[in-house]
Amino acid sequence: MKIKLENIGKTIKGQMIFQNVNVELMSGYIYGFVGYNGCGKTMLLRIISNLVKPSEGTISLDEQPYTILKTMPKIGIVLEKPDFFNELTGLENLEMLAKIRNEIHTEEIMQAIKTVGLFTQENKKVGKYSLGMRQRLGIAQAIMEDNDILILDEITSGLDEDGVNMIYEILKKEKAKGKLIIITSHNKIDIEELCDETYKFNNGTVHAYETD
Repeated sequence: MKIKLENIGKTIKGQMIFQNVNVELMSGYIYGFVGYNGCGKTMLLRIISNLVKPSEGTISLDEQPYTILKTMPKIGIVLEKPDFFNELTGLENLEMLAKIRNEIHTEEIMQAIKTVGLFTQENKKVGKYSLGMRQRLGIAQAIMEDNDILILDEITSGLDEDGVNMIYEILKKEKAKGKLIIITSHNKIDIEELCDETYKFNNGTVHAYETD
């Protein structure tokens, strides 16, 4: 699977966010996008996820433009802070989300919860979750349906050292399965540990970036 961005640009209310983004993303690799807050990283992830349309340029999947695709691949997404219903438990939140596609059942959901280390907290109200626990639940939501593409914004936000190492292990296993994984992070170690290729936002453009 290949996602290709050709001359992608986004303008909002007359303000150019970024322009001329040209990137190819392949299955079996982890890609990182880095840059200062507000540079457009999350917006680009929304475009890749087909949640937002670009203002200019073409984005395609295996040479087929998004605009003519009849179906999108399965994408697991965690953008910014994971948003859940605070009055529901972690398990209830994931069960509700799973009903959208209706492809998995409680067994698969519980396996995802176990994978992210929340198996003793699945019946706790999400309103009582810490930031790190919410982040773990977001990762569980992204992986529970065995998605082809994982798009994860600030993946280690709020996590302690054990949580960070857990995320590293999960993403490396998903990469080994042939998944296409895209991440953002302000933590240089995340990028160095995980990414095969990294792109940096700078003054409205995006360029390949070599980590030290």
